[in-house]
Amino acid sequence: MSLDLDSIRAAHKRIRAQIHRTPVLTSSRLDEANGASLFFKCENFQKISAFKARGATNAVFVLDDATARRGVATHSSGNHGAALARAAKLRGIPAHIVMPSNSAKVKVRAVESYGAHIVFCEPTEAAREAACTDVIATTGARLIHSFENEDVMAGQGTAAVELLEDVSDLDLVVCPVGGGGLLCGTAVAAKSMRPQIKVIAVEPANVDDAARSFRAARRIVTKKKFTIADGLRTNVGAPNFPIIQRYVDDIVTVSEEAITSAMRTIWGTMKIIIEPSAAVPYAAIMERQPSQGYGSAGKIDIAGKRVGIILTGGNVDLDALPWMRLEVRGQKPEGRS
Repeated sequence: MSLDLDSIRAAHKRIRAQIHRTPVLTSSRLDEANGASLFFKCENFQKISAFKARGATNAVFVLDDATARRGVATHSSGNHGAALARAAKLRGIPAHIVMPSNSAKVKVRAVESYGAHIVFCEPTEAAREAACTDVIATTGARLIHSFENEDVMAGQGTAAVELLEDVSDLDLVVCPVGGGGLLCGTAVAAKSMRPQIKVIAVEPANVDDAARSFRAARRIVTKKKFTIADGLRTNVGAPNFPIIQRYVDDIVTVSEEAITSAMRTIWGTMKIIIEPSAAVPYAAIMERQPSQGYGSAGKIDIAGKRVGIILTGGNVDLDALPWMRLEVRGQKPEGRS
């Protein structure tokens, strides 16, 4: 693959007019609590409220006209689908989005709002891929994979370019990992712009294939358990893993409880809305090792360092927040009469 800083900068130039240059926010309270200087790259303020707008837009606008006229297709649980639908609408071409039947309603509505054609399927990777293959065979649309597409990776890397342009002397960049599109773009951009920087990825312990693969130095595919960080319920991509091996310094995992706590902390302290997947990096900073006590270091050693954290999105079902016990229709929660 030819993913490099030049391709990421070319992507940035190509998509600049169609995306937001998102702000980098800080919090003195969170700095003090963690003994470090934290810089949050707020992709929750991005178009479609997620970093996915970057990669999808680049992948759509790099297509030649003849290919673009046939449309684009993908399978996605939400944010990439919405991003691709938006990019296709901007270019005036058809978009076909395959979504699992259990996709969050807020993400289904987002895809619908851009006029894409949605095909629902069973919530398994095999069903998603089969349905997408059928759509492509019928329509002739170009597949734009959510993380294995090199143009998508280059687009995602533009967030790190902006972050390092705004805060040039970072010691560390932390981002979540699911399929690895954001991580690949982030790692290549960060290491190219600042070779001494450390790049650390974080994923839920319930879906820890990337961490296992990293430790074993070979790609491991696992059966996924439940995680509230629904955007990370996928195995790392085959073309992504060699890039991760080359550029990433470490991958750590966090519990569901830590993700919920990190999400609530950012909502409450910074007064911004982020989705569970976006809270995963900060969860690694907050969560203590099992043998550690209060005041000890989290999963990542950040003491005295300048740390960039990519907050990946803010698409949340407000009727199902992870720290709330909501009534099921027709029933009452335990402890209520």
